[in-house]
Amino acid sequence: MKLYFSPGACSLASHIALFASGLAFGSEKVDLRAQPHLTAGGADFSTINPKGYVPALQLDNGELLTEGVAILQYIADQAPDKQLAPANGTLARYQLQEWLNFISTEVHKNFSPIFFGKTEEVKDDAWARLQPRLALLQQQLEKTPYLQGGQFSVADAYLFTCLSWAQYVQRSLADFPALLDYLKRVAALPATQQALKAEGLGQ
Repeated sequence: MKLYFSPGACSLASHIALFASGLAFGSEKVDLRAQPHLTAGGADFSTINPKGYVPALQLDNGELLTEGVAILQYIADQAPDKQLAPANGTLARYQLQEWLNFISTEVHKNFSPIFFGKTEEVKDDAWARLQPRLALLQQQLEKTPYLQGGQFSVADAYLFTCLSWAQYVQRSLADFPALLDYLKRVAALPATQQALKAEGLGQ
């Protein structure tokens, strides 16, 4: 397998999951600032993934899998012994999908205007929309170390990635101490450390 990633982007979640899975994989950085987007090897990324964004996972059979939520569950299912996702068909698996969708639509997408908004008003409005979502996550993580209890899952890889963006957009999570503790807890995991180092973001 080969993961196409951009340092610190949402593809970091897939990178963490791959290291946590213990599966064999390669990776290639994509420069999303270049036009066209270029891989580290000089290829036009749109010829690999017509959607033009990361993550993208090239499977061993040549198929390409895109969309972070799908990739995360695929990785987890290839290494069931690592318990990165509950078993298919169980209520806990649907609850994992619930978290993944919440992170994707309510957290990830609300960070986008903070990164790319053209005015401070747009950025402030997006941060305001995030507050009740962060409060809900705070309530959950006051009760459990990870989103689904005591076991780290691919949803945690995704949430860690999104929450880590707060530092890059100069927004404080001080009102959410459980989220700050959570970020430290997930950052300390070996898989997270490996992924951060691989992306040049090592702490």
